[in-house]
Amino acid sequence: MASRGRRGGASACEDEQRRDERAEQQSPTPLGPVLPPPPPVDYGVFMQGLVQAMQTQAHTRAALQAQMEGQSSSRRPDWRQYQDVDEVSASTHGRQH
Repeated sequence: MASRGRRGGASACEDEQRRDERAEQQSPTPLGPVLPPPPPVDYGVFMQGLVQAMQTQAHTRAALQAQMEGQSSSRRPDWRQYQDVDEVSASTHGRQH
């Protein structure tokens, strides 16, 4: 058997063409119109906008945090004020931190 590894007597060139045809059939066709490339980006302007958005987010978060702390302190007692009492009672009862 002179042609080991090949069945049916197909040449290497024919096999390669078949492989290319299968690859073309399997590639997804784009849906809708093909769009032009996006315009170039000015990264300086982009970074300024990003920094401004992050600063706005930080200010908003700080304002909301202050608002939440104000609401929670008016509703219930601040248990942190009793932390010293717990430490004193623990030391008088022989427990150590």
